[in-house]
Amino acid sequence: MTTAVDLVRRFRRLRALVIGDAMLDTYLEGSAARLCSEGPVPVVRKTSELRNPGGAANTAANLAALEADVIFLSIIGRDFAGSLLRFALRERGVSDEWLVEDEQASTLHKMRILADGQYVVRFDDEESHAFTAESRKLLLARLEAALPSCDVVVISDYCYGVLTDELLSRLKALRAAHPCPLLVDSKDLYRFREAGATVITPNHLEARLLCPGHLVSRPSGVKASETRPDLAEMEHIGRQLLSLIDTEYAAITMAGDGVLLLGRRQDALHLPAHPVQHPNDIGAGDSFAAAMALTLGAGASIEDAARIGIDAASIAIARRGTAVVHYQELLQRVSLHDHALNSRGQFPATEIESLLALSQLNDRLEQERAAGKTIVFTNGVFDILHAGHVQFLKAAKQLGDVLVVAVNSDSSTRRLKGKNRPINSERDRLALVAALDPVDYVLLFDDDTPGALIRALRPHIHVKGGDYADESLPEEEAVREVGGRLVILPLAGNFSTSRMIDRIVALAARNEEAAPS
Repeated sequence: MTTAVDLVRRFRRLRALVIGDAMLDTYLEGSAARLCSEGPVPVVRKTSELRNPGGAANTAANLAALEADVIFLSIIGRDFAGSLLRFALRERGVSDEWLVEDEQASTLHKMRILADGQYVVRFDDEESHAFTAESRKLLLARLEAALPSCDVVVISDYCYGVLTDELLSRLKALRAAHPCPLLVDSKDLYRFREAGATVITPNHLEARLLCPGHLVSRPSGVKASETRPDLAEMEHIGRQLLSLIDTEYAAITMAGDGVLLLGRRQDALHLPAHPVQHPNDIGAGDSFAAAMALTLGAGASIEDAARIGIDAASIAIARRGTAVVHYQELLQRVSLHDHALNSRGQFPATEIESLLALSQLNDRLEQERAAGKTIVFTNGVFDILHAGHVQFLKAAKQLGDVLVVAVNSDSSTRRLKGKNRPINSERDRLALVAALDPVDYVLLFDDDTPGALIRALRPHIHVKGGDYADESLPEEEAVREVGGRLVILPLAGNFSTSRMIDRIVALAARNEEAAPS
């Protein structure tokens, strides 16, 4: 069974093509202490200035942050904003060599001014452009050069003129010869009614506007963006979208209410969002689209793609400004869902379910053995994850092909380390270990020693750290019984979770003594 962690790990092997309207997002932040003498407006003393890729460029930046190889096709002006945008893209790992410069155009630019965290004003330089025939021709040529080598295509259309009818026609022909998933995120979806998309991703307001008779009804003084969607109504709208547009699926995003997923031959599925305090929605849709598209490119089902997209959006929405979500962050988030094979709360809790989870892991390991792979097993508390843990797990993985890590439960840790441990919950420790690249499988165990697990999983190699070098391990007999061998790895550096905790406690006590009474 392919897990969400497996799918996210495949992102690194994918090449994604993004086509759309590139923008530069500038944030000028400062503090306002007085009013201007020239008029009743605040004087903002600048404290920071940020320049981020925006629009389709933010989608490209998100794909790159998820460690895909990105080709970004767009048209920008030969101006200062264009130069800043190129630099911002290169800073985020997106090549600017595929961009087309148009001497008659200006680069789309949105400048936001904030005082003490509050918006003061936003200046937009975002006129629609009639790009030159030469620029459009060059963009088509670059599309033809890029698409055959790509695993997935993302359209990010803000209706500023990059996505012409001719380009859409050429894209459809190229995909017929080189099939790959196509995700369309557009402010005017009807223009893509013959694009042959895999999935469209309108928000609920865009979906309503496209379907006659479903305009937003709301009390006076309430913004459209504050109106919560009705699921039955959204399903009806979604069915209309599928009848209007040539797409396999529609994923209607509903902010804090999650995503409504519809297909032509399946029931509607509501996927809830993760609750986030003080959400910021700038760029969260780009994070959703990027993660969803790469998951489809990795060969996943549409449901898995939507769930991983929601995971990415929930990270982005918790940040200020135009945000990107990084590979390791998403890997850690999805590991909460499927790498903790035996945990509490959201995960299997009863003994029967725990045995089933262990059985599922055994089935996977049997397949690995049949393929001639060497199974490496280790265990530990992994309370405050540090560089020593990471180096140890890297060295353990190098001993074989598949690394299985068993993490002590909270109750087991208390018995071994004392009533004040662990610092981090078993759920968090599982997620952190599962998100590390060397680790293939993670499971929780409640015993004081891993002997029973070793007998059940039958690893070829059992690995312990160098601090056990002079001790007789209680699981040695289990290792011999399954025909495995025990390897003691030397510890790299002077790392210790207990010493780290002692230093934190000492520093806290010192700061408390130094604080004025």
